[in-house]
Amino acid sequence: MTAHRGPFRDGDLVQLTDPKGRHSTITLQAGKTYHSHKGHFDHDELIGAPEGTVVHTNGGQDFLALRPLLSDFVLSMPRGATVVYPKDAAQIVGLADIYPGARVLEAGAGSGALSCSLLRAVGEGGRVSSYERRDEFAAIARKNVERFFGGPHPAWHLTVGDFVSAVTDDPADAEVDRVVLDMLAPWECIEAVADRLIPGGVFCCYVATTTQLSRLVEGLRACGTFTEPASWETLVRTWHVEGLAVRPDHRMIGHTGFLVTTRRMAPGVAPPLRRRRPAKGAYADEAEVTAVPEGPFRPQLP
Repeated sequence: MTAHRGPFRDGDLVQLTDPKGRHSTITLQAGKTYHSHKGHFDHDELIGAPEGTVVHTNGGQDFLALRPLLSDFVLSMPRGATVVYPKDAAQIVGLADIYPGARVLEAGAGSGALSCSLLRAVGEGGRVSSYERRDEFAAIARKNVERFFGGPHPAWHLTVGDFVSAVTDDPADAEVDRVVLDMLAPWECIEAVADRLIPGGVFCCYVATTTQLSRLVEGLRACGTFTEPASWETLVRTWHVEGLAVRPDHRMIGHTGFLVTTRRMAPGVAPPLRRRRPAKGAYADEAEVTAVPEGPFRPQLP
């Protein structure tokens, strides 16, 4: 799918911004009227007009009209599950190296926010196979994706069902380039991911809590078929710029979740041993350390 260009058309999504920076997203329909608390205007005034047009209500209110960016759409879309925020979706697309033509497995689909970013990245020549356990979430995701792209995306395949059991039923997902998981217990899917991810492929997980982060990373190390996981979070702080008054804004987009990436080793090849020992007290006692499954990343005692 390609982004719409040129003048606004009947059926286009349009983001209206008032002088205070508040957004409203509408779908243009010939003959319809947009109403606000400060008057109204006809959709026909925007149909055929270029992006960046300012439209005026009969009450004297000005609205800047632009097609919404994907980040704008995500923050205003109907939700079932919590969406992956644009700052995290951008990290996933960039650092998981989602490229045009890539074959990507995604679970779960949630509200479709991350699916839109993945589809934008792989293009019509790629494939995004999304798995979602809950019917109601899958329905919301499908509606959001089709609304953003103006219809079904040819590269998207949405399956309702458990990822581990359902992914085995589709031979098209037997070999993939990237796997992106956003679920409660991604460590339960490590073996299924290892069976389908090509050597050198990237496995990326989004988790919300430190407990999930720890269990996932330790599970990846114990598996012995992935490189040493990298873990991080992204914080976004905007700035106030008004003449010489330049300072950080008082509010920021802080913690939303943790990201973990790792890469698939070649079959039968163990990753190099870690040279750095864990900090003293990282594991409760020697008995707990020795209980960690055998593998090239078994923690060493201090």
